[in-house]
Amino acid sequence: MGVFRAACVQLRSSDDVSQNVRVALELIRQAKAGGASFVATPENTTLMAPDGGAKLERSFPEDRDQALPAFRAAAEELSIWLLIGSLAIRVSETKTANRSYLIDPKGGIAARYDKIHLFDVDLPSGERYRESNTVAGGEAAVTAELPWGKLGLSICYDLRFPHLYRALAKSGAVFLAVPSAFTETTGRAHWHVLLRARAIENGAFVLAPAQGGHHANGRKTYGHSLIVAPWGEVLAEADAEPGVIFADIDPELSVDARQRIPSLQHDRPYNAP
Repeated sequence: MGVFRAACVQLRSSDDVSQNVRVALELIRQAKAGGASFVATPENTTLMAPDGGAKLERSFPEDRDQALPAFRAAAEELSIWLLIGSLAIRVSETKTANRSYLIDPKGGIAARYDKIHLFDVDLPSGERYRESNTVAGGEAAVTAELPWGKLGLSICYDLRFPHLYRALAKSGAVFLAVPSAFTETTGRAHWHVLLRARAIENGAFVLAPAQGGHHANGRKTYGHSLIVAPWGEVLAEADAEPGVIFADIDPELSVDARQRIPSLQHDRPYNAP
């Protein structure tokens, strides 16, 4: 399968789509200049609106989305595999999909994934989220073939549902993408341990580009984009600032981890209590 260089782009997106696209493209180009042949951006790459209603107002159906053509052109120009962590794509009058796009080096859309698990919660800090009010949840797990092995797609809150990653790994995924916009509170408590757990329990690389810092709309995200190896080692980590992290990925390490602990072969059916 061969060793390749992967990059995670960390952003601090606002509600200005044009500006967010410009910044993302600049950092994608930095990733290419650093030798990356696979580049991933975080959840909400082009739009961090103050609420779901504002996001809906600024969103369009896929065929009229303002950013997707620019990202497809960049992937082709730079000859890279580009994962746009998510865009808000209008799918009805009242809802968007939180959708990842895997773009191939010719600018084609190789895969789409709509976030399955939606974040509805009242946090002790007073922050309140009702993603399901304005977002339609996805219904299908998605994998895609890369030149180096199979990629499993997910987004942010999906990270807390290990059975999704188990299904992706058992379908052959050796790389798991987790583009995110974790809050600072939940990120500080859970981000590292959850990402390392998903890597270890599935013997897979985890690539987790994140939003980070104080956003113009007042939201505060954790940052700390991570690339984790199948044995649980953190290969690269960002701080809270926008930028790019890199890691050289050897897919054989996934093969080795799964041979040393063959738990994917040992799942058994059981009766629930």
